[in-house]
Amino acid sequence: MTLRREPIPVKTAIQRVINHTTKYLSTETVPLGHAYGRILAAPIIAEHDVPPFNRAAFDGYALRARDTINASETNEVYFNVIGTIGAGHTATEPLQAYTAYRIMTGAALPKGADAVVMLEETEARNDGFIIRKRLKQDDNIMLKGEDAQKGESLIEAGTVIHPGTIALLATFGYSEVSVAKQPQVSVIATGTELLDVSAPLEHGKIRNSNGPMLQAQLARMGINASMLGVLVDDPDKATDVLKDALTTADVIIKTGGVSVGDFDYLPEIYRRIGAEVLFNKVMMRPGSVTTVAHVDGKLLFGLSGNPSACYTGFELFTRPALLRMMGCKACYLPHMKAVLCEDFPKANPFTRFIRAIWTLNGSRVEVVPAGFNKSNAVSSIARGNCFIVLPSGSSRYEKGMEVDILLLGQEQGVTTWSL
Repeated sequence: MTLRREPIPVKTAIQRVINHTTKYLSTETVPLGHAYGRILAAPIIAEHDVPPFNRAAFDGYALRARDTINASETNEVYFNVIGTIGAGHTATEPLQAYTAYRIMTGAALPKGADAVVMLEETEARNDGFIIRKRLKQDDNIMLKGEDAQKGESLIEAGTVIHPGTIALLATFGYSEVSVAKQPQVSVIATGTELLDVSAPLEHGKIRNSNGPMLQAQLARMGINASMLGVLVDDPDKATDVLKDALTTADVIIKTGGVSVGDFDYLPEIYRRIGAEVLFNKVMMRPGSVTTVAHVDGKLLFGLSGNPSACYTGFELFTRPALLRMMGCKACYLPHMKAVLCEDFPKANPFTRFIRAIWTLNGSRVEVVPAGFNKSNAVSSIARGNCFIVLPSGSSRYEKGMEVDILLLGQEQGVTTWSL
C-alpha cells in the first residue's frame, strides 16, 4: 500500500506544530550561575533604582555647578579640595561654596554636589584646582534611576537568558532564578546502513552523523537529550523503543525512516502507538517528507535520514516547539535581507532552504551558498551560519539579487514566522 502524502506549505506546517505544543511544562529555580540559556519564568522587576544614587561618570572633581557660572577662558575659578571619594566610599561632609571633592568614576556624589568636572579640564593649584569652563547641573553624572526605576518591568517572562540578562539579575540580587523546566527529549536514529561513529567504514554503510548532530543542536539550546542509539529497520523493535521512550520523554526525535521506500516504517509505527499525524509532507527542499505527529500531549518528530534535511527540519519545526514548551515568546529563527553573491540557477518548485554563509561587507549584508547543497550534504552544514530562503515557484536567482536569510545559532529569536 502506498502512503498518501499531501504536501502543505512550510508556514502551515510550523503553525500546526505550534498549535499542538504544550506551553510551559512547569517551572523550577536554578542558581544564577546556571541560568544562562534558560527561559525566564517570571518577569524581572526593578527592586530599586539603577543607579541607586547619583554617581560620577568620570574621574574628576565633584562640585556645585552654580560656582562655575563665571568660569571662562579669560576667567579662572579656584576650588579648594576638601577630600577624596573612591568608588564604594562616601563623603564625610557636604560641599560649601567653591569647595570640591576629588572623586573616582562610579563613586557616590557628596551632598551638595550636582556636577563633576573631568580631571583633564582642571589645573592643579596649591590645595585645589582652577577651571576655565562653566558647568551645567548634572554634567558628567550618572543620575539615580536613569537606567531603571524601582518597580519598572525590565524583562518579560518567556525571554531567553543571555549574559546581559545575567548582569541585570545580579544587579537586583537574584542569586536564584525562576526558569521554565526543560523538556525531556529522546533521539533515535534508524537505518540498517548506519554505523557507530567509532566503527570502521564498511561497504554499503555510513556512520551515524544525524544522532550526534541533533544532540549538538539540542545542546545549543541548553537541552540534554537522551540518546537511544541506532536501530535497524525493524518496525517491531522501533515500536517497542518508541513506546518505552514515551513513558519519560516530552518529545521524541526520530531521524530516518520517513520517506517512501520499502523500508520506511514510520507511518506504521505511529499507527501502532495511536499517534495522530499532523503532516507527512512539506512544500520544502530539503526535507519534504518531514513527518510530525502527537500522542498524549507529546510530540513526535520524524526527520529525514539525510543530514542536511534532518538539520533543516530540526531548526524549522523542532526548535520552535521546544522553545514554546519552555514558554519562550520569540521561538522562531531571526531573519534579514542579504545580497546574493553568486548565481543560483535552480528552479524552486517548493520553498528551498540553502545552507549558506552570511557576512557583513561595510553596511551591506552578503550571502553565498556554503557549498554542496543536496539533502545528503554534510560539509555545507558545517560551514553554514544561515539558510537562504527561496520561495516556492521561483527560479534563477542571480548574483546581486536580494534574498531572505534565516540566521542560525542566535541567542534571541523573533515572535512571528513571516517568510
